[in-house]
Amino acid sequence: MLQQYLEVGKVTGVHGLMGEVRVQPWADSPEFLCQFKTLYVDEARFPMNVQRARVHKNMVIIKFEGPTDVPSALSLRNATLYIDRADAKLPEGAFFLADIYGLEAKDAATGEVLGKIADVLTLPANNVYVVKGGARELMIPAVSQFIAETNIEGGFIRINMIEGL
Repeated sequence: MLQQYLEVGKVTGVHGLMGEVRVQPWADSPEFLCQFKTLYVDEARFPMNVQRARVHKNMVIIKFEGPTDVPSALSLRNATLYIDRADAKLPEGAFFLADIYGLEAKDAATGEVLGKIADVLTLPANNVYVVKGGARELMIPAVSQFIAETNIEGGFIRINMIEGL
C-alpha cells in the first residue's frame, strides 16, 4: 500500500530574523520542495501553510505562516517535513523511492524471483537497488540497461540479469 505522507526534508535551523527556516531537502532537487503550499510537520503530520519558499545553495528557505521571529522558528528545528502524495506532481513514469521498497525483484528473462528491494543507495551517478533474497544480496544499478520494468501497482520490478551480476 502506498504511503499518503512522504518525508521530504528536515528543518536544520533558522534563517534570518523573520521566522524563516532552513530545510535540508530529501528530494532529487531542492526546487521540488518549493512547489508545495502545505507541508506537514513530524509524525503528528501537523499541517503548516507555506507563505514562500526558495532555494539557497543546496538548501530550501521556507517561511511558514505562524513563526514570525527567531524563537518561534527555532521550535521547528530538527522537525521532519512531509508532503501529501496527492499534492505532488510527478512526470509521467516517475515514482517516489518510498514506493519501491519491498517490491519483488524478478529476472526479466526467466521470471525467477530474485528477492525484494530492501534499500536504495542514492549515489552521484545513479541509484542502486539493494535486492535481498535468501542468503544473497544483489546490487542493481537503477538504469535502463538493468531495469526492464518498474510496476508499482503490480508490486514488482523486472531486472535484465547480465553475466557477472
